[in-house]
Order: sequence, then structure tokens, then C-alpha cells
Amino acid sequence: MSGGLLVAGTTSDAGKSVLTAGICRWLHRRGVKVAPFKAQNMSNNSAVVVGADGRGGEIGRAQAMQAAACGLTPDLRFNPVLLKPGSDLASQVVLLGEAVDTVTAGNFRQLRPRLAQTAYAALAELRAEYDVVICEGAGSPAEINLRAGDYVNMGLARHAGLPAIVVGDIDRGGVFAAMFGTVALLDPADQALVAGFVINKFRGDLGLLRPGLDMLHRVTGRPTYGVLPWHLDLWLDAEDSLAYGRVLGRPAAPHGTDWLDVAVVRLPRISNATDVEALATEPGVRVRLTVEPAELAAADLVVLPGSKSTVADLAWLRETGLADAVTAHAAAGRPLLGICGGFQMLARVVHDPVESRRGSVPGLGLLPVEITFAARKTVRQSTGTADGVPVRGYEIHHGYVSAADPALPSLLRYADGSGEGARLGTVYGTHWHGAFESDEFRRRFLTEAARAAGRHGFRVAPDTAFAAVRERSLDLLGDLVEEHLDTDALWRLIQSGPPAGLPFIPPGAPPTT
Repeated sequence: MSGGLLVAGTTSDAGKSVLTAGICRWLHRRGVKVAPFKAQNMSNNSAVVVGADGRGGEIGRAQAMQAAACGLTPDLRFNPVLLKPGSDLASQVVLLGEAVDTVTAGNFRQLRPRLAQTAYAALAELRAEYDVVICEGAGSPAEINLRAGDYVNMGLARHAGLPAIVVGDIDRGGVFAAMFGTVALLDPADQALVAGFVINKFRGDLGLLRPGLDMLHRVTGRPTYGVLPWHLDLWLDAEDSLAYGRVLGRPAAPHGTDWLDVAVVRLPRISNATDVEALATEPGVRVRLTVEPAELAAADLVVLPGSKSTVADLAWLRETGLADAVTAHAAAGRPLLGICGGFQMLARVVHDPVESRRGSVPGLGLLPVEITFAARKTVRQSTGTADGVPVRGYEIHHGYVSAADPALPSLLRYADGSGEGARLGTVYGTHWHGAFESDEFRRRFLTEAARAAGRHGFRVAPDTAFAAVRERSLDLLGDLVEEHLDTDALWRLIQSGPPAGLPFIPPGAPPTT
């Protein structure tokens, strides 16, 4: 068979990524050879995938997570087009893993045919290789101002003959209006592909929801395939940092007597915020994203995460007073960690003729290094050690250390013995994303950070395994799909395509050619 399904949403962050992953895990458990797909993603949370040519390339972090739900190694074709916003007006275009251009509102129309052709070809290849491909839409299919050139939502569904389901987040409110409106704003050909709905993040008595589900069925002629409950433990691999609450996850009680409080600066162009999720899996570690200088002052460990716009976000740190809070924290001898763009901000000088094109700008001056931006991006998986402890990670950066104090110790070492990153007292920096998913390295780092912060009663748990935590999260998604959705009906939809005779809901949009 060559079945397929499009998971669309009423809004961004409605639950498309997690529902896609849950359906993938459910099918994988059934022995179905299933793959995920997102034609175009707009996110600065990306993962490094090794392509067929042996070179590293980028896809959206969510598609890497969905690949794991399918029991697969990530493939560049799972997310053929990735847009990485560097400002409100421009995004870097990553095509089949490689940065190839910059897109703006002015040139998107010229680029779009190439992007669509690449996406359609990737989907065709996957459908030839897999029994089922579960496709995730982007934003909402009812973005009628963008429908004419759409190749991600209903444009993809129409091109590939895919049935679509629409997921809505009831926790936000207004979910019934959003679902009805999503269908009613589509043209007749698109409406004919929308088979039904899924409610996400429901809390409370399902009986109170039932009248709304029945009315939605009456007015649209389409069923709701199920209601997924809100669950505390679904927070890993967020598609976007805005999906996080103030505190990541559900912090477990400390293994020792002290908590370790970690404040992560929520940069405007934060990139790969998922790095700190590994810290948040440790008992007794409370991780929160913040833009408040006072919260940095109260934290034990401050983290400057990655950034898609290092120089611009560095300027923002200074404008908001957060730069002063960061330097005061370091001056007090308390631990400070910079990851990728955050590491670059700790330098004495940043030379950037590429990303911001602002030339040389002063960094925070907390590490005796200089950073220079290269035109070609470094994208690779990396392995090495930290004080003899194995570490794995991945790199996605234009900036590199072009000068450093020769006596400055490295934080990590590559497999060939060369140094990476830096450490000076309680200030640490690395270009490696994902390093803290290495359990022993994470435990050693947190132990050292707690000691520097004066949290002498903090103890790491000896058995926290990040990979196992992620796998439990994927299994939980599969469990929720099996327990709360009409999987028999979903399977028929995947096998047989859109049901015939779905009614048209006025007013509809003008037909899209």
C-alpha cells in the first residue's frame, strides 16, 4: 500500500507535531513501515542529519523526533524545506539540508516553484519506499492570503490526494469556531479532502464536551476522531521555544537536599532551545526561560542558548539590561553557560560580515576569544570527550573561534584530540548542541555548577537516561493515540483516502488553481 494522511491545524502550536508523532508511533507498533514528512518548516530548532553524500544537513527538530517515533534514522527528505528566521523580514532557506538562499516577502514568489518541486519530489520518493507517510502541515490551512502558492497544507494534500484531519488546541479556547472556520474558508476542492477533526489538550469531563462535538458534526458533516487529554509529560522536542511554559516539564524532587535553579535567556531569535531540555530531565533541576534580569540574579546557573542572529540578539541583551545581569552573575563567580550563539556572545569581539553584516562588534568579554563568521555554515554531527567522559553532539553555526588565549582550557575535545569550546573559571562555552544529552557529561557539569553556585546539597540522580526519557515520551504519544482516538477510522482514512460526499460548508473561498 501507499497510504498517507495530512495532519493540519487550526493554528501554529495546535498540536500537529505531537499528533503526527503519536500516529507514527501507533503505526510503527502495528508493524507498518511509516515515515514522517513536513514539506516546509519554519523553525530555528533543527537537527543535523547525515545525508547520502556523508555531509551533514539540517531538518526541523520535530521531524527528527517523528523519525524516532517511526523507529527510523532521520532523513533529509522528511523535511525538504526548512526556513530559519533571522529577522522579522528574512529567513535562511535550507533545501534538502543545505543552506542555499535567503527568502524575503519580495523574493518568495520567485523561489516558491523550486521549493514546491523539491517538496513534491521528496514526498513521492518517500511514498514509493514506505507503506504510509504521515504529513504535518504548517500553521493553518486557512491562511487564505497564502493559499495560491501553498505546497505545505491543502496544496500538498491536493497534489498528493491526501485526506486531511484538523487538530485544534482546546486549551486556548474557541476551538469549535476555529475548526468550523478552518473548513468554511477553504475552497470546494480543498474542503473535499478534510475528513474530520481531533481535539487536543482537553481537561475535564468529556461528557461536557460531547454536545459541542455533536454540533460540530452536524454543521460540518465531519466527525471528530477523538479527544487527546492535556498531559504534563509531553514537553520534549518542542517545535518552537514559544511552546514552552515558563518552567520546562515537571521538575522531579531533588535527589539531594538542594534544588538547582537554571535560568535560560529567551532570546528573540533563540535557536535550538531544546538543548536545555536534557538539564530539565534531572531531578532537582528547575529550568525556566525568562527575559527578566531579576530572575537571572536569583538563578544558580544562567544559560545563553543558541541564536539565529547572534549580533542582533547580543544588542537586545544590552538594550534590555540582561547583559548587565549576565556579567554580574559571572562576576559573582556563579556558573554561566553559553551554547553556540550564546557562546559567541561571551567573546571579546564578534566579527560578522555574514549574518548581520555589522562588521566587528564587542561581545560580553567574559571569555578571551574572538569569533569570526564564515560564509559557509558548519553543519555536522560531532563526537568527543570532556575530561575523558564520552560526549556526542551536533554543530550548526557560521561563527568559529578565530583567536583565543593559548592558555584557555577547552570545554570539550573532538575525537582527534583538538579542543572545542572554552572554560574560564565558572564561565563555559561550546558550539555543540545536544551535548547535555550525554548522561555522564551532563551529571558532571551539573555537579560542578551546583558546587560553584553554593548548592552543596544538590546531588545528581545516578540513573537518569535522557534517551530513555525521550523514548517514554514517544511511547506516551502512541498510548494516547491508541486510547483516545478512533484508530480504526483513522486506518481506513489512511488506506482509502478522503471519504466521498463530504459536504461543502459555505461561504468557502474562490477556487484555487
